[in-house]
Amino acid sequence: MSIKQLANQQQGIFCWAFAIFVSLLSAGSVYSQASKYGQFAPQDAYRNGSPLAYYGSENEWSRRQFSQKKADKDYKRRGQRQLLAILDGKPQRAIELSKIRLAADPGDFESLFTQTIAWCQLGDMTRALGTMQHALEAGLPLERFLAGPRKMLRPLIESKAFQDLQSRRAVHLLHGPMLGCVTANSAKVWVRTVAEEPVTVKVFACDSAGQPTSQVVQTASATSQQEQDFTAIVALKHLEPNQHYRYDVLIAGKSVLNGELRQLNTSPSKGKPTKSIIAFGGGAGYTPRFERMWDTIASFSPDALFLLGDNVYIDLPEKPRGLHRYTYYRLQSRPEFRRLLGSTPVYAVWDDHDCAMDDVWMGPYLDQPSWKQPMLTIFKENWVNPAYGNQQAPGCWFAMSRGNVDFFFLDTRNYRTNPFGKKPTMLGPVQKAWFLQAIKSSQAEFKVLISSVPWAPEAKPGSRDTWDGFRAEREEIFSTIEKNKI
Repeated sequence: MSIKQLANQQQGIFCWAFAIFVSLLSAGSVYSQASKYGQFAPQDAYRNGSPLAYYGSENEWSRRQFSQKKADKDYKRRGQRQLLAILDGKPQRAIELSKIRLAADPGDFESLFTQTIAWCQLGDMTRALGTMQHALEAGLPLERFLAGPRKMLRPLIESKAFQDLQSRRAVHLLHGPMLGCVTANSAKVWVRTVAEEPVTVKVFACDSAGQPTSQVVQTASATSQQEQDFTAIVALKHLEPNQHYRYDVLIAGKSVLNGELRQLNTSPSKGKPTKSIIAFGGGAGYTPRFERMWDTIASFSPDALFLLGDNVYIDLPEKPRGLHRYTYYRLQSRPEFRRLLGSTPVYAVWDDHDCAMDDVWMGPYLDQPSWKQPMLTIFKENWVNPAYGNQQAPGCWFAMSRGNVDFFFLDTRNYRTNPFGKKPTMLGPVQKAWFLQAIKSSQAEFKVLISSVPWAPEAKPGSRDTWDGFRAEREEIFSTIEKNKI
C-alpha cells in the first residue's frame, strides 16, 4: 500500500504519514485457529472475584512452546527444551533429549552445549569437559561457555582444565560491539565482557574514500558491571554530523576486534533532508543455518536496523533464570549478528515472545506480575536504546530522529490491559500521553509510528492481539493526527 493510499484511508489525512508494522503471528495462533482465541491466565491473575484476568493471553497459558512437537518442528526450541529440563531438576532427562538430537546430527551445537551443562549439574566433570571439547571442535566458540548461564556452568568454568584453556585463548569480549543511539553528534557502543573490566572505544577519522586514518578524534571509556550481566555502554560525544568514522574496542588496554575496525556513521543534522535506508523486521527465531540473513541485511548497508519484537523467543513468563539469558546469548554469539550490529545502529522493542508468551497482555501495574520488571531488566541488559520509557512507566518506548524524520517506538505489551474488558488500552495512560504529545510537538517533516503489532484491521482475523482489540485507542491516535493536521 502506498503512503498516499494509507493516508486517504485515515478519514481525510492528507499529510505524509508512514506506518510501519510487522505482523508477528504467534505460534499456534494461525488464521485457521481463530475460533480458539480466548482468555487464558493463571489463578493469581484473577482478583477480587473478577472474571477478567488482569494479565493473561489469548492462547493457552502453559509451557506448550517447549513441547516435543515444538522441538521437532523448530530448532529454536530444542536447546531450550533441554535446558528447561535441567532447570526443572532433571539433568539426566536433558542428556537423554540431547542424545536423540546428536544421533541425527553429531555436530549439533546447542545439544552439545546443554549436555555440557547437564554433566556439570550431575558433577561429572570428566564428561562435561569431554562434551565441551566436542562442541569446540564442532565450531562452537569458547565465548558461549564463558557467557553462561554462568551459575549453571560454574563447576566447569572453575575447573583447572577450563582455566588453562581460557588463559591460552585470552578471551575478553563475549558479545558485541553493538552500535546504537546514533545522532548527528553522538553514539553509544554496547559490549559484554568475561569479567568486570574497563572498556575503551577509540574513534578514528576517515579519509575521503571512507578509509580510517591514524587520527584519533575521540576516546571514551566505561566499566562492565556484574549486576548488569557484565555489560558496559560507552558513550561517544562531540562527533560531527553526517561523518564517517571507524572505531576500535579495547578491553584492559588491548584491542579485541582483531584489526577489524567497525563503522560509525553519524546522522545528518536534525531537520536536514536526507536519504535514509532503514531495515526493519521481527520474529528472528534462532536457527543456525538461517543466521546468514544478518549478513544479507548488512549487504544493503542500512543506516539503521529496527527490531520490532520477537527478537528472541523466550516464552517463559517468570523471574529470569538460565533459559532467559541463554536465549539471548546464542543469538549474540553469532558472528553474522555481531558483524551487522557492530556497524549498523540498532533500535529494539519487544513483543509477546520476548516479554512473556504469545498474545500476552501484561496488565496496568508497574510491578505486577512479579516477573514483569525483571523481564524488562533482561531486555535492557541486551540492547542499547535511547531510553526505556520513563520513571513513571518503564518500558521499551522511546523516540529517535534521523535528519528530517522522527521515529516513535511503542511498547505494546508492558501496560496492555485485558482486551476482553471495557475500554482496554494497549499503551497505558503514561505512554499514550507521551506519544500523543510527542507527535503533536514534532517539527520533523515525516513522522514514523512504530508498533510491534499490526495497525491494519483484520490482519489477524478473530484475534484481539493486534490493534483490532484496541480500536478506540487506535482511533484516538489517528484522530489526533487528523485534528492536528500532522
